Amino acid sequence: MRRAGLVVADALAAVRAAARPGTTTADLDAVAAAVIAEAGAEPSFLGYHGFPASICTSVNEEVVHGIPGRRVLAAGDLVSVDCGATVEGWHGDSALSFLLGESGAVDVDDPSGGGDVAGQGLVRATRTAMWAGIAALAEGRRVGDVGVAVEASVELSAELLGTGYGLVEEYTGHGIGTAMHQPPDVLNFAASDRGPRLRPGMCLAVEPMVTLGGAGTRVLEDDWTVVTTDGSRAAHWEHTVAVLDGGVAVLTAADLGASGLEPFGVGPVPL
Repeated sequence: MRRAGLVVADALAAVRAAARPGTTTADLDAVAAAVIAEAGAEPSFLGYHGFPASICTSVNEEVVHGIPGRRVLAAGDLVSVDCGATVEGWHGDSALSFLLGESGAVDVDDPSGGGDVAGQGLVRATRTAMWAGIAALAEGRRVGDVGVAVEASVELSAELLGTGYGLVEEYTGHGIGTAMHQPPDVLNFAASDRGPRLRPGMCLAVEPMVTLGGAGTRVLEDDWTVVTTDGSRAAHWEHTVAVLDGGVAVLTAADLGASGLEPFGVGPVPL
């Protein structure tokens, strides 16, 4: 799974580097497909329940599951990319979001990176919520602790930034291994049912989806693309995480060290 995770990390990095005004979402899909093929891996998404591409590209009000195609990206777009790859039957799954500037993806951690304060805050808040959920896997007792941590993180970000965010509840994280989606569901919100106990060997995808408006969503006529009902922009971040003795390993992160299998504790990324 670590090998699959590194392929996904490389594909997402290549897609982010290739994104600029004038490229289409199909162009980004071709970039990811090439990286996956060159690594000797297979795209997890292509053909999954009939999905026609190697990545999902969701732009602005699109939350998840956007189908790459003729859409031309423009400066100011908020782009979320979800990617999965399989190596010898084992899956990795990860997603990231970025704002597009005149010459490419904007570094939302750079104060001089652009004037879209709301968009930058949304991307950072969603990423921070993901890391809060991952920290809960390292420190918590049950799968439901992820949702508690994600919801608390989103609420704190909203308070610190003086804004309101919607936390999408219809779509969740999931178990992952020899299939891309396995039990249990990994909720992005606090629930009375805290789910199964965390134990070493579990592999889970943590993936919050946050909006600049309400949390309501609907599915477009293509039966895939999920959009916000109020037209507000959305961001999506995801990592595949292994629960190990003494910590966790983020299998789709690019910077875990040589083997990528050493357990380590993590905490939320500061705003």
